Amino acid sequence: MTPNKEDYLKLIMELGGDEELISNKQIVGGMQVSAASVSEMISKLVEQNYVTHTPYQGIQLTESGRRAAALLVRNHRLWEVFLVQELQYPVDAIHVEAEALEHATTAEMANRLAARLNYPQFCPHGGVIPDASGHYQPQSRLSLEQLEVGDFAIIDRILDESALIDYIGQLNLKIGDQVEITAKSDDTITLKTVDGRQIPFMNARSGHVFVQPQAHIH
Repeated sequence: MTPNKEDYLKLIMELGGDEELISNKQIVGGMQVSAASVSEMISKLVEQNYVTHTPYQGIQLTESGRRAAALLVRNHRLWEVFLVQELQYPVDAIHVEAEALEHATTAEMANRLAARLNYPQFCPHGGVIPDASGHYQPQSRLSLEQLEVGDFAIIDRILDESALIDYIGQLNLKIGDQVEITAKSDDTITLKTVDGRQIPFMNARSGHVFVQPQAHIH
């Protein structure tokens, strides 16, 4: 499988395509490519039985696609933990390095890496790390985009995508931050943090930041 196909499978899983139908539009936003490119790749993945595609409804991983995606995600997230824990990389600098390493990682290497790291459960961006068989606990699919004014939440996970990771870093937001939605417009969602900061967050990126709802922030 080519690295490009592998990246599509990972993204589909991260967007929730392991459990439900997701749209071409969601994939376009995550891959930062044209709709035509996404359609072409989805057709190839359907032919190889990695995904199903129901017109006007969406895309979902098959069982073989889900397992392949889970093992790719495992490789990527193990390397992210290694880079932070063992090589002291800053969190906002690990995605590109892990992206390069994951495609050359064998099952044996991944198993040794997991053992070396004492079997971590989550990557630095909040993503769950599947086990050697591709099993994992499903995570929250609730995104910032779905919240309404007055809602409270904890930032639980962000999509493993370089531009988004950079954007989150520029706003000085991180996994575990508690926020309140104080305003919404066509372009932005305004987040209030525990320390009182009011942060305008681009709507275009809000669907790729996942949260756990809270009763309030404290």
